[in-house]
Amino acid sequence: MPDDVLAVADGLYRMAAEELYRTIQAIRTGQMSEVKAAQTAVRDLRTTALQVLEERTKVDKLRKQIAGQVGAGGALDFDAARAEIGRRLACLRDAGGGD
Repeated sequence: MPDDVLAVADGLYRMAAEELYRTIQAIRTGQMSEVKAAQTAVRDLRTTALQVLEERTKVDKLRKQIAGQVGAGGALDFDAARAEIGRRLACLRDAGGGD
């Protein structure tokens, strides 16, 4: 999934860059009405880039939190998992009348 998100973000950046390039070319050929469009494109690109970076930071933070919950360094603690499974099985046996 992260690769897909990066591909989408890359595509959006490419489209914005292409639009900005077309606008700059129009300005160079004397179409001064395109100046406002260029300013808007730059501002929108900057805003979008900041939003993507903020969201990426949030996702990375969430991944680290999840990895921290799994175990030290993201490794699974099999002993703790076995103990928890045993505890739950004992609870089920007790609830079932000791079968």
